[in-house]
Amino acid sequence: MKRQLNVVTRRLVHGYLQEIAVLYSLRGKGEAVTFTSFVTKFLLQQSAHNVEAERLLALCREVYHRNREFCSA
Repeated sequence: MKRQLNVVTRRLVHGYLQEIAVLYSLRGKGEAVTFTSFVTKFLLQQSAHNVEAERLLALCREVYHRNREFCSA
């Protein structure tokens, strides 16, 4: 069962990366990984002086940790 979940999760993540690549006119999934890292770092920097950025980052963190097993299988 866990192996099946791993396969499903990998497919979902690859799908998410492809979706991000298309939405932001990136050159593929590799660049989508770089972009998501950039966005995360940007939110971290903005959260130091922007309450809304801090709230969004906290929400992302909370949701990820709640779904960690599924997201990182």
